[in-house]
Amino acid sequence: MRGAFSDRRRTTALIAAAGVLALCAGGVWLATRPTGAPAPEPADARVMRQIQVQAGHAAELRYSEPGQRRAVCGYIGRRAGVPATAFVSIPNRILFSDDPLPTEFREMRQRYCPGFLIAPSGAR
Repeated sequence: MRGAFSDRRRTTALIAAAGVLALCAGGVWLATRPTGAPAPEPADARVMRQIQVQAGHAAELRYSEPGQRRAVCGYIGRRAGVPATAFVSIPNRILFSDDPLPTEFREMRQRYCPGFLIAPSGAR
């Protein structure tokens, strides 16, 4: 009688342990699978959106080049026929060379686009 009771307890404990192990494995699987976050906005679409929001719909992209990480550097024209304005775009921000933050623009340009706005060697 006592042996049957002990076997039943052992079986119940093994079933409980297997259940806990299965729950832990399921939790690890849920924690490590992709969350389904949307893909980041393509750089060219992001730059055009930022330019239109910050410089207006009349602004035109004249030149752009990829920078470091996800940055894009280039020139815009605020209106046709006016001199170009340099910009540095990162996913959450765009700064222009004529903004009232020249030091911040220069630091962003040096950090994300180190070769941008520098005359080629041999240029006069």
